[in-house]
Amino acid sequence: MAKQVMLKFTDVARDMPEKRPPDLRRTDFDEIYAEYADAKAAEQSSRCSQCGVPYCQTHCPLHNNIPDWLRLTAEGRLQEAYEISQATNTFPEICGRICPQDRLCEGNCVIEQSGHGTVTIGSIEKYITDTAWEQGWVKPAAPREERPESVGIIGAGPGGLAAADMLRRAGVQVTIYDRYDRAGGLLTYGIPGFKLEKDVVERRNAQLAEGGVTFELNCDVGVDISFGAIRGKHDAVIIATGVYKTREIEAPGVGGFGVERAIDFLTASNRKSFGDTVEEFENGRLNAAGKKVVVIGGGDTAMDCVRTSIRQGAESVKCLYRRDRANMPGSQREVQNAEEEGVIFEWLSAPKGFVGDPVTGVMVQKMRLGAPDVTGRQSPEVIEGADYVEEADMVIMALGFEPEDLPMLWNEPELPVNRWGTIKADYVTGATALDGVYAVGDIVRGASLVVWAIKDGRDCAQAILDDFNGAQRIAAE
Repeated sequence: MAKQVMLKFTDVARDMPEKRPPDLRRTDFDEIYAEYADAKAAEQSSRCSQCGVPYCQTHCPLHNNIPDWLRLTAEGRLQEAYEISQATNTFPEICGRICPQDRLCEGNCVIEQSGHGTVTIGSIEKYITDTAWEQGWVKPAAPREERPESVGIIGAGPGGLAAADMLRRAGVQVTIYDRYDRAGGLLTYGIPGFKLEKDVVERRNAQLAEGGVTFELNCDVGVDISFGAIRGKHDAVIIATGVYKTREIEAPGVGGFGVERAIDFLTASNRKSFGDTVEEFENGRLNAAGKKVVVIGGGDTAMDCVRTSIRQGAESVKCLYRRDRANMPGSQREVQNAEEEGVIFEWLSAPKGFVGDPVTGVMVQKMRLGAPDVTGRQSPEVIEGADYVEEADMVIMALGFEPEDLPMLWNEPELPVNRWGTIKADYVTGATALDGVYAVGDIVRGASLVVWAIKDGRDCAQAILDDFNGAQRIAAE
C-alpha cells in the first residue's frame, strides 16, 4: 500500500553530502562553482549590454527577465534580483545548474554572438538563489486563505513540483503521488549529483512539504491506487509522470549481462549517493569501476553516463554515436567536459550487436552522413565492410526514453494518447479531453528539458486556478 510521507525540513538535506560514501562525494570534477563570489557575479552581470532585444530572455522557455536581474546583481541588489528571478521560475537554482544554457540564454547572448564571450547567466542564476537560501529569503507557501479545491498530481518530477508550488501558494489543497521513495523524479534519480547536488533537490521537496503539499510516495498508480480513485478524490488531476521507458534496439546480444539501460545505471549511482544499499552496484553489475565502458547514444543522458563512469573509476570510457559531432542532440558543453575528463568519442559509429554473455565487446558498423531526413538532419548510412569489434566490459544503452502505455497500465482506455504514446493535451493549459484531467511535461512533449517541464507545470497550474475562479464566479451569480 502507498505510504503517506510528510517531508519536514530537517538537517538531513543539509548534511547529506557528508553522509555519502567517500568515493561518491562531490569531486574536483564538479563543474558547479563551489562559490561564486560577489565580485565575480558583479563582474559578469555588469557585462550584460542591456540590449534592446534581449535574445537571452526570448530564448528562455520561461522567458525569465534575465537583463533585469543581471542589472540588479551588478548593483549588489541581490534580494531584488532573486525576487525577479523566482517570479517566473519555480526552481532557479536548479535551472542555473542543469539548463543547457549554451543552447538557450547564453548561446543567444548578444555579447556571445559578437565574439566576446557570453555572460555566464546560469552561474549567476545559481549564485543569486543559493544566496537567497543562505539569507532566508526563500519562503515556503503561506497562502492568505485556504481554498476548498483539491488537486492530485501524479508524478513528483519538475513539472509536477512546479504545479504543486503555484497551486499551494494560491491556497489549493495539493497531493502528489509518486512511485518512488523520494520526490524529484529525474532530478533525484536521473541527473548525476556532480551536476545537481541532491541536497538542493531535497531542500525544495522539504520546502513544498512545509508549505502544505502532501506527498504519497511509494505509490504506484494502477497498483496501489487506481487512476479513477485519484480522480474521485480531487477536483482536478495533473499527469506529470515523465517518460521512463527506455528506447530499445534489436540486435544480437541485447539483454545479455553487462548490456545495461542508462536509467538503471544512473539510478543505481544516485541511490549510492544517498547512502542506499544497491545490490546491483555492490555486485558490480551497475558499477563501472575498473571496466572498459562503452556508452551508446549522443544525448544528455549519454553524457551523464560517460561522465558518471569516469567518476566511478572506469578503466576507459568510449561513446558511440551514429552521426557526427555537429549533429548530436546533446549539449556541446557537456561533450567538451567529457573529453576533458578522458572520454573518447567514436563519431559515425553504430552498434550492430554485442559479443559475449557477459559482454566482451560491441560489434560496431561505421557510418557516413547521407541525405537529410524530414527534420533536416542528415541521415546516417552504413559503410559496408567497415565493421569492427570494440572491447567492452559494460555497455550502457542511452538511446532516449519513450512513454509507458498509461491507458493500459492505469486501466483507463479513455485517456487520450497520440500515435507516439504521449498524452494529447493543450500545449498551454495542459487540459486533456477528460474532464478535470491535465497533463504536463515529457508525458506530453516527449523527452525534453527540465525547464520546459517547469514551464508546463506553471502554465497548467494557472489554467486550473482560472477554471476554479471561473467556477466560483458562476456559483456566486
